[in-house]
Amino acid sequence: MKLVKTLIKLGFFGIISFIICYIGINIYALITPKLNITNNGTYYLFDNQDNLVYQGSSTSSWVNIEDIAPNLKNAVIAIEDRKFYNHHGFDIPRIAKAMLKNIENGRIVQGASTITQQLVKNLYLDFDKTWKRKIEEAFLTIIAEIQYDKEEILEAYLNTINYGNGNYGVSNASYYYFNKDVKDLSLEEAIMLAGIPKSPNKFNPVSNKEEAIKRSKIVAKALYENKYITEEEYNNLDFENLAIYGKNNENNLQMLMYYQDAVYKELETLGISKSLLESGGLKIYTNLDIKKQTSLEKNILKNFDGERELQVASIIVDPDSGKIEALTGGLDYGLSQYNRATESKRQVGSTMKPFLYYGALENNLVSSSKFKSEYTTFNINNLQTYAPTNFNDKYANKEITMAAAIAFSDNIYAVKTNLFLGTNILVDTAKRAGINEDLEPNPSLALGTGEINIIDYATGYATLASGGYKKDLYLIRKIEDADGNVIFVKKEKKSLVLNPNYVYILNELLSNTTSSAFRDYTTSTARVIAGKLSRKYAIKTGTTSTDYWTVGYNKDDLMLVWIGYDDNREFTQSYSYIPKNIWADTMEEIESGMENNWYETPNNVVGIILDAVTGEPTNDASRAIVYYYLKGSEPNIKSEYFYKKEE
Repeated sequence: MKLVKTLIKLGFFGIISFIICYIGINIYALITPKLNITNNGTYYLFDNQDNLVYQGSSTSSWVNIEDIAPNLKNAVIAIEDRKFYNHHGFDIPRIAKAMLKNIENGRIVQGASTITQQLVKNLYLDFDKTWKRKIEEAFLTIIAEIQYDKEEILEAYLNTINYGNGNYGVSNASYYYFNKDVKDLSLEEAIMLAGIPKSPNKFNPVSNKEEAIKRSKIVAKALYENKYITEEEYNNLDFENLAIYGKNNENNLQMLMYYQDAVYKELETLGISKSLLESGGLKIYTNLDIKKQTSLEKNILKNFDGERELQVASIIVDPDSGKIEALTGGLDYGLSQYNRATESKRQVGSTMKPFLYYGALENNLVSSSKFKSEYTTFNINNLQTYAPTNFNDKYANKEITMAAAIAFSDNIYAVKTNLFLGTNILVDTAKRAGINEDLEPNPSLALGTGEINIIDYATGYATLASGGYKKDLYLIRKIEDADGNVIFVKKEKKSLVLNPNYVYILNELLSNTTSSAFRDYTTSTARVIAGKLSRKYAIKTGTTSTDYWTVGYNKDDLMLVWIGYDDNREFTQSYSYIPKNIWADTMEEIESGMENNWYETPNNVVGIILDAVTGEPTNDASRAIVYYYLKGSEPNIKSEYFYKKEE
């Protein structure tokens, strides 16, 4: 009897406490400023000309509830929260049912969040599954239900929810997926759109139409069971033949979202908290050059020529400042949101060799230093052997110069140089240049067996392209809060880490990769694109069985292009033209109308005209190139061969 009385008292106390808390929350909700559910979480991305190019976590144009197709509203309520108009923020029976289901399965298999709960979670809270977050969610849900009517809550939800592929809100999603205003959606289109938010990557019809159709059928059944559509309408639904548009009409760039994702990733490194970002109104000013981004995408699509499984990553950088002006992490963001520019690491092949040859120049080798190019088995420590091969097993079978080795991308010469210097030299040079990846000092590193991220790699190349100055590459130049207060400004810092004289000599050597003077047992590696180029560039190509690269630059622009398969599948040599042509077509387009801005020869560097392959004096103009040396290291040759630059 005593126990019963105690339980009655506890129950009575609990009820009174709940009533007091509920009244207190109601009073608080009435006297406190309204929750902002119309633009919370909005942030704005601007390009390098301060033009708005993206508005995230919301829509660029808010759609009033009466302008949203009734079928879409009904579909969302049927699948997300069928008692939406009858509860006060919480569907208690549904919560109880979900709890029993989860206990029965020993894991979370069913949720019970209402539309109001999802709204406040998306706008105000992170996604940690903690009691503190659950209590905050419940508190904000009650306040939202008190301060707003159901139509206002539904309107806010539909205008802020994530519909995948960078589309937030029904207006953006409707135009992206179906190329029409949200009020004009057909029944099938409305149903398919309503199914996406449960898992935007899985259920969006651009990247996974089969799963989108399966999800649409579940939504359709919920619509029918809740009497929003008739049996005849339900039986006549046709999702299989639904036309999917899959484009953003604002700029029609299917790769631009990779740049935006990279910006979001950089925000994290700058210490911009999620709560600050989601507080709304942040203006993020980036280095995006929309003309360069457009050119990059256009030339990628042109040169891929229908090959859809192959993937691409590319980046365009201002070498002097480190500004990342264009970037893509894949062929089509709608089909794959995996950002290969920020997330992946790939073997870099022979594009590693410039860092090797800079180390060689710094350690007393010169442009005409010779090693014999022939098939070689190297004896390494502990009786190990290493037998690299040249491309197509072609060898000079004679001594060639460093200039020829770079132009031909001779692997034997590279490994001999790496071993001659000591394998730590290459690792040290790469690190000094700004490459952060931990590279193994071994003979094969000279051939690019190390795996490096493209942005990390571009940092090292930017040091070469800027004459030896290392700087951070960055996408964000300034951030302002909703009130226009500047909360971040990028301060450019650069430090001289490589000798400008040797960097100049190396850049001249790399400009020979398109030269017709290099013809012997093979030809220069970028000769195939020479006819496309109207100005001077330093270029290096790289090839492995799974990765093709083209990297090149002058004083104005640095561009890296990688292609390969995500599963590291090997591909044929015929694809090697793709990154070369992407690089050449894009660089020529973005520099059209500009001066040929090559590097000035340092005062203590001298040029001598010699045979491209042998490094000996020659009178054959078709085989002659200019070899550059630090003064005092040049060969003892008649002054008639010394190069005099035309004024």
